[in-house]
Amino acid sequence: MRCPFCGFLEDKVVDTRPSEDEKNIRRRRECLSCSRRFTTYEVIEEKPLMVVKHDNRREPFSREKLLTGVMKSCEKRPVSMTDIEALVDRVSSEIRSRFEKEVPSARIGELVIENLARLDQVAYVRFASVYRKFADITEFEKEIARLKKQEANHGRD
Repeated sequence: MRCPFCGFLEDKVVDTRPSEDEKNIRRRRECLSCSRRFTTYEVIEEKPLMVVKHDNRREPFSREKLLTGVMKSCEKRPVSMTDIEALVDRVSSEIRSRFEKEVPSARIGELVIENLARLDQVAYVRFASVYRKFADITEFEKEIARLKKQEANHGRD
């Protein structure tokens, strides 16, 4: 590591700890030439994950795009930003653990739908209507009937 003060290339690490968000490693270093201290951060390099769209186009996976979609579904609903971010983190983690290079967009959508169904039913129907491209009101009715049936079955458990 090059010293930012004198440019010397050798130093010693005097302290190592996780950063506040625990996604980086913070290291305090001391230059072996000028003895001044400086801080560096190590970041885990994530391999790019590509999303394979329905028409076989590919684009980089974007947590921000996923977050935006979930936020739109939860708009004006009693769902906290903490819950939305936790949902997006769960989906992102599952995708990264299951898929190494490419993930079908359909799988991302299904994971979001599974998680939204447990979080907020209205947000779930909103997301499903866009994701599954509901063509008319009967498709909304079928989805709501399916939700009611599912809820009744869980009530018997």
